[in-house]
Amino acid sequence: MKLDDARTIQALTHCSDQYEHALAENDVTALDVLFWQGPQTVRYGVGENLYGAAEIAAFRRNRTGGSPPRTMLRRTITPIGTDAGVVSLEFRRIGSTRTGRQMQTWINTPNGWKILAAHVSIMAEQPETERPTL
Repeated sequence: MKLDDARTIQALTHCSDQYEHALAENDVTALDVLFWQGPQTVRYGVGENLYGAAEIAAFRRNRTGGSPPRTMLRRTITPIGTDAGVVSLEFRRIGSTRTGRQMQTWINTPNGWKILAAHVSIMAEQPETERPTL
């Protein structure tokens, strides 16, 4: 199993970029397409635990204004062979000093790459002296 397949990294980078664009634009249709459409899909958010594509889609449609705007700080893409991979991302919401974290497990399906599992969290506020330099 290769953990550094260049074509898989390129594909997952493109998918992650699509996700970030859809999130920023609150394009719920595009976000739905990026998730595996099955009951196995899980998304743990900052304040919600969602099980299955239907719950995830309903959450997005009921979220007023979409996700708060954010800036990507760091992204690591780790292929697991050529049919799966993990995208780990650090971000900061505009106007906040707290660091957010997002991890997505992607699978390569006959219909393209899809998110099977996602987890989003926001770190506790760090004292000024402990904040990493960006």
